[in-house]
Amino acid sequence: MLDLAAELSEWAAQGREFAVATVVSVSGSAPRPPGAALAVDSAGEVIGSVSGGCVEGAVYELCVQALEDGAPARERFGYSDDDAFAVGLTCGGEVEVHVEPVRLDSPSRATVVSALAVAARGEAVALARILEGPGELPSTGALLMIRPDGTHEGRLTEGDDSGLAAQTRAYLDLGRTGLCEVPESKARCDGDVTLFVESSVPPARMIVFGAVDFAGALVKVGKLLGFHVTLCDARGVFATPTRFPEADEVVVEWPDRYLRSTATDERTVLCVLTHDAKFDVPLLEVALRLPVAYVGAMGSRRTHDDRMAKLREVGLSEVELERLHSPIGLDIGGRTPEETAVSIGAEIVAARRGGSGTPLRGGEGAIHGR
Repeated sequence: MLDLAAELSEWAAQGREFAVATVVSVSGSAPRPPGAALAVDSAGEVIGSVSGGCVEGAVYELCVQALEDGAPARERFGYSDDDAFAVGLTCGGEVEVHVEPVRLDSPSRATVVSALAVAARGEAVALARILEGPGELPSTGALLMIRPDGTHEGRLTEGDDSGLAAQTRAYLDLGRTGLCEVPESKARCDGDVTLFVESSVPPARMIVFGAVDFAGALVKVGKLLGFHVTLCDARGVFATPTRFPEADEVVVEWPDRYLRSTATDERTVLCVLTHDAKFDVPLLEVALRLPVAYVGAMGSRRTHDDRMAKLREVGLSEVELERLHSPIGLDIGGRTPEETAVSIGAEIVAARRGGSGTPLRGGEGAIHGR
């Protein structure tokens, strides 16, 4: 439900009752990932999506029923070859949803409201629920909210929640949403437990170095992909908010100096478009030694070869150099800044998601990886 935090936080503030269906697992070519959500309020208003349209009607009915009886529900949907009109995913995959009623009398409402408010502010938070476990645990509707500093709200069991809280916090640290199998020895509740953990973390960063025309298009693509985008260039006359209005921030600083001083993590992507050795080499010397998700650099093959020689001269290893995506982007035949930005964005997605970058036509197996 954190997928809809901004909207649901408003509903909660208005005192509305609602039910939220959240995707907890997918297989095959299911169109939306774990964490995708659809919500229905007591007046029948709907927001969100769990399948891109395939099973929304059936999920809507599950939400209405959960609001009526106040009980959580869990349902799996898949394609039916026997009946083309059966409720199911026409793409051939399977999706499992969990429906949580958030009525005014729901024991977990306060926890839900707190988690939604935190996520709506753009702060990191995780929300966990038990899907499978001993006794009555899966049907209690209990929820646990946890923040990066370990503070939490709500409960999952009547006993010791510390083991389940630790697992939830580990998922939050990774920014991960999905199923978490917790053995009895760690769950501390007389049996193995399957948790579903939703993590809401601030957007990953994209830092674009070089205030060039290609950068303007790439900033737009970065925003489309959900990144918090920073544009950095040492030349103040070019690096201005007026030239890059879509950027979240524009920084005038030497690129390598800025990269040393700013916060990055394993989700950060770095795009070097400066195309100038006096900027590129010191910057890439720093970038290729950081634990970031992607480092790409623009330039011709000749520029690439010259740059690689200079990077070897300053001491980068072959393992470090292997991380560099250069020339940047996938070969889609692009020429304009916009087309080039699309090719860079596609390579970033492929690098982060483990895609091959090859056409789907003629391939085999599921389109969406497990």
